[in-house]
Amino acid sequence: MSHVFPRHCRSTPPVAVRAEGIYIYDADGKQYLDGSGGAAVTCLGHADPDVTAAIKAQADQLAFAHTGFLSSQPAEALADLLVKHAPQGIDRVYLVSGGSEAVEAAMKLARQYFVEIGQPSRTKFISRRQSYHGNTLGALGTGGNMWRRAPFDPVMVSASHIGPCFAYRFQDDSESAFDYGQRAANELEAEILRLGPENVIGFLAEPVVGATAGAVPAVEGYFSRIREICDAYGVLLILDEVMCGMGRTGKLFASEHDGVSPDIVTIAKGLGGGYQPIGAMLCSGQIYDAVAGGSGFFQHGHTYLGHPIACAAALAVVTKLTDGGMTARSAEMGDALNAALHSALGQHPHVGDIRGRGLFRGIELVADRETKAPFDPHLGIAAKFKKAAFANGLICYPMSGTIDGQNGDHVLIAPPFIIDESQIGELVGKLSDTLAEVT
Repeated sequence: MSHVFPRHCRSTPPVAVRAEGIYIYDADGKQYLDGSGGAAVTCLGHADPDVTAAIKAQADQLAFAHTGFLSSQPAEALADLLVKHAPQGIDRVYLVSGGSEAVEAAMKLARQYFVEIGQPSRTKFISRRQSYHGNTLGALGTGGNMWRRAPFDPVMVSASHIGPCFAYRFQDDSESAFDYGQRAANELEAEILRLGPENVIGFLAEPVVGATAGAVPAVEGYFSRIREICDAYGVLLILDEVMCGMGRTGKLFASEHDGVSPDIVTIAKGLGGGYQPIGAMLCSGQIYDAVAGGSGFFQHGHTYLGHPIACAAALAVVTKLTDGGMTARSAEMGDALNAALHSALGQHPHVGDIRGRGLFRGIELVADRETKAPFDPHLGIAAKFKKAAFANGLICYPMSGTIDGQNGDHVLIAPPFIIDESQIGELVGKLSDTLAEVT
């Protein structure tokens, strides 16, 4: 009997014993193709020798130094490399242990920024329905994943929520994609005015919505309009790239596709590639200077901030994503995956939409392709898909509640960037077989 508290108490997962490339093996010797990179984490695949060598070398030299007293060489080098490639204006890096921590840090820094500059009335955050920003109470309360939020609503400080930018579901037949994006973005202005601009801290959004809606990118012009609105009312633009960042979309930062620079951006998952738990909150020089020139102290912190071994691993990962060309490979293989998905599933009667960027793709499953009608939620299509895919030796990321938290099902695909064309064929073949079984 296991004493591990599992995610699901009524099932016992197999025990993973080794992994190599894009495959994981359990204790019985079964092979699984890691088609979602865990949860869009494994960007370089498993057992990358350069990353494991960096971890071993750092462990031999310095395992831990508390950031209340000391910095470390890998933390300094990682921050330099991230800022070098970050969106314009980003100047400082706050290193944490994961995505939820990064979002918590972003929210607290955003609030403190306005206290530092003499605008303490700003206490409200705005985000979008069908979003997800982490599982700590602050991040969960800001997110718009209603299923995850529901048990904890009474104890959370919640943001207000506007509609997502989700063209497949919410663009009217009478409007262009651009016009729809402007309409969706203008909901932010209406909500700022409803709350009072003097009361709003920031707008938090994923450039490509991840697990909650299934790799949904914004339409062209949406984030440019969002940036204009934030600037007009002095509201901070906080972009959550925990899942979609670090090369996953074919650009190191997902916001590069939209041509905007955030005031704060959060990253994790692909930052460490699964080799060590690490995340980061990056902010503009303007925000940092407000704190440095004011109280001089960010009122936040965790024990494992900037952990040297985690930073050494992430430094090796980001070096491969940038100088090593792996982000460009994500774009290239993403095009190949997209083509394969459309070829195999594009006309399937139960596939409504195939979307995403780079190696970050979503497949929306529908009961009727012509009407876009979702499956009855009581059928549990996403759960059945996950179970059947796993039995077929495929790890993928199906979710339900795609449309509104209750209705809709999708499958998220986010394989390691090292995947080749033959493995894409294997991945799509397993998806096709699973879809046939489930539907």
